[in-house]
Amino acid sequence: MRTVTGLFDTYNDARRAVAALESEGIPSKDISIVSHRSASEGDETFAAEGASSGVGLGALAGGTGGLLAGLGLLAIPGVGPVVAAGWLAATAAGAAAGAVAGGAAGGIIGAMINAGVSEEDANVYAEGVRRGGSMVVAKVDDPLVPVAEDVLQRSNRVDVVARRTSYQEGGWSRFDEASPVLTPEQIDEERRRWRDL
Repeated sequence: MRTVTGLFDTYNDARRAVAALESEGIPSKDISIVSHRSASEGDETFAAEGASSGVGLGALAGGTGGLLAGLGLLAIPGVGPVVAAGWLAATAAGAAAGAVAGGAAGGIIGAMINAGVSEEDANVYAEGVRRGGSMVVAKVDDPLVPVAEDVLQRSNRVDVVARRTSYQEGGWSRFDEASPVLTPEQIDEERRRWRDL
């Protein structure tokens, strides 16, 4: 089993990637999604996934079936509120509950590294979510790896090497959970930046 990953600039692209992975036979239990929940996407985007219930900071469940039916809301230090589901989200929720120093972001990065994602890439994914993006991480049987990679690419996956380079040109070196949470205006500016490229 291998891990395939994708960083997306929009939740809708990540959501389509999850649905496509599921339709290719990759079990929901092996897929995770973590998406920044900024004010610009806010409730109108995620409300379509389900109604509020009281898990952790709140949860969104219902509507779509598969992995997306289990979306929950939690807070990640340095990122702020995220909507998440899957095995990676369970790791983040455990860390957010105070089990480990370093918080949920460290839990996500650690889980990604343990699943085979390089530390360098795991930091880019966490930073991408911090800046308003979404990530999809799937554990995939070896024969389905090319299919999963193709699905993520067709779903507008970000070129993680190019994104890392761009972040580094701006002075970034790695995800820092002590970083201030970006404002909705900063998130919108970041999204416009990538949309305009």
